[in-house]
Amino acid sequence: MSQRWKITVEFNGTPFVGWQRQDHGASVQGCLEEAVTRFSQEVVTVHAAGRTDSGVHATGMVASFDLEKPVSADKVRDALNYHLKPNPIAVLKAEAMEPEFHARFTCIGRSYLYRITNRRAPLALDAGRSWLVSHPLDADTMHEAAQRLVGRHDFSSFRASLCQAASPVKTLAELSVSRVGEEVRIVARARSFLHHQVRNMVGTLKMVGEGRWTADDVSAALAARNRSAAGQTAPADGLYFTRAYYPGDDFPDPITDGPSTPSSTSG
Repeated sequence: MSQRWKITVEFNGTPFVGWQRQDHGASVQGCLEEAVTRFSQEVVTVHAAGRTDSGVHATGMVASFDLEKPVSADKVRDALNYHLKPNPIAVLKAEAMEPEFHARFTCIGRSYLYRITNRRAPLALDAGRSWLVSHPLDADTMHEAAQRLVGRHDFSSFRASLCQAASPVKTLAELSVSRVGEEVRIVARARSFLHHQVRNMVGTLKMVGEGRWTADDVSAALAARNRSAAGQTAPADGLYFTRAYYPGDDFPDPITDGPSTPSSTSG
C-alpha cells in the first residue's frame, strides 16, 4: 500500500521556469520528481499548494506525493535533499499523511510575501531576490491604500490577461504593508489568487508609496475591472510563497471562495 507524503520546501526560483513541469526549461516540480525517482526508483507526480511563476521564490511551499517504498520521514527529507543537489531547492520537512490529504485540494489558504528594497544603492546580496525601488516609499500610506483591496471583490483590474481562472472574484483576507529598515514588506493572504494578482497589487501600491496615487485611486482602479486601470506588474524577483494553510490551521478570514483552479493559486 502506498504512503501519502507531505513535504515543506523552500527554493530560489531564479533558475526555474516556475513550479510546473515544462518542456522548455528546468522546473521545481521536475527537479523534485526526479529526486524522488532517484532514491525510490518510483515515478511519481508531485502536487504543490500553489503554482509559482518563473523567478518566484518560496520559503514554505507544501507539496504531496505517494510512495510504495516503506521509508521514514527523515529518510524522505534527507534523500530528497541529497538528490536535489546542486539545485537551489531544500526539503525542510517530510510528514506521513492520510490518503485524503492533497497539497493543493486540501489547502484552505495561501500566503505570499513581497519584498521591496527601498534605497538608491544597487542590490548586491539580494539581487534577484527583491525589487529595488530607488524613489522613497511611504509604507504607512501604502498600507492604508491596501485596505481598499481587502475583502471579496472582482479583481479583474489585477488579473493577468492570460489568467484562466473561472471567475475574477476572490476574497483577500489580508494585504498589509510594513517597513523594516530599508525594506518594505507586503503580505497577502487568501484562499487563492488570480494569475499575477499579488504582483499587480504591489505595482499599484508602489505608485501610492511614491505619492503618485491615493487610496481613492486604488479604489477606482478596483472598480474599473480593467487591467489597464491598475499599476504595473511588479517583478517576480521579490515574490515569495510563504505558507499553505490546511484544516485546523488559524486562517485569518472565513473561506468564501469556491474550489481552487489550476490557474488561481499563482501570485
